Amino acid sequence: MVAADSNSKSDISFAGIFASSAFSACFAEICTIPLDTAKVRLQLQKQAVAGDVVSLPKYKGMLGTVSTIAREEGLSALWKGIVPGLHRQCLYGGLRIGLYEPVKTLYTGSDHVGDVPLSKKILAAFTTGAVAITVANPTDLVKVRLQAEGKLPPGVPRRYSGSLNAYSSIVRQEGVGALWTGLGPNIARNGIINAAELASYDQVKQTILKIPGFTDNVLTHLLSGLGAGFFAVCIGSPVDVVKSRMMGDSSYKSTLDCFVKTLKNDGPLAFYKGFLPNFGRLGSWNVIMFLTLEQTKKFVKSLSSS
Repeated sequence: MVAADSNSKSDISFAGIFASSAFSACFAEICTIPLDTAKVRLQLQKQAVAGDVVSLPKYKGMLGTVSTIAREEGLSALWKGIVPGLHRQCLYGGLRIGLYEPVKTLYTGSDHVGDVPLSKKILAAFTTGAVAITVANPTDLVKVRLQAEGKLPPGVPRRYSGSLNAYSSIVRQEGVGALWTGLGPNIARNGIINAAELASYDQVKQTILKIPGFTDNVLTHLLSGLGAGFFAVCIGSPVDVVKSRMMGDSSYKSTLDCFVKTLKNDGPLAFYKGFLPNFGRLGSWNVIMFLTLEQTKKFVKSLSSS
């Protein structure tokens, strides 16, 4: 498991790890989804040109975007997509973390002794991230679509009345396969970000614990979580932007088409649109999730040993 030292084996069952991971991911999602909504709005925002004049963007920065959404649409709009977001975290969060230790053991061999090489940690985390998001892609799609709806002009009816309506409408209007729209960039995004998060958390924690005076406590978990969030957002922002744009706008023909059009129309910096809210969200998300996960696993372990 992620919380354990690299050369120790998990003493909690897969079901226990899955449940702990799903609960921790859902708790972090509830706490940070306003920042995620701001990130999606910034990523979907394109340059508007009228003649030779480029209009000013509606959303500016993380706090500006949050305040604009709250002012124009109400505070509840910041939690749009929370239901499919929780669906996603139950599946994706539980699988990517629950499978990490077994897959890492698979790549290193059950008889491996000593610290696991960083390359094997990265490979294991990428694998579990890709597998988990393949299962959870429909929930991610619905979450992004609901979060994106606030950008519709006043008077334009909403496409979906809620998450269940969104699932059924997408299947009815676009086919079952549409639920896996953006799967390519989503696998790339979540595989890469999961590798950055889990492998860096594992590695940073392992390094910190070797420093005299540091123990396996809340401070260590906090520092490791911040490191995981920073590496994840630096590495994953470009594919995250492409994923959000493909899911929020069905006019793109493919991942490459979305990448090329974004680069051509908005420039290379567009791939880091929403960087600050993305880091604010991923950084705080990882801190909350890993702190909760460590404590939840201790609780589950105490239950299983009692």
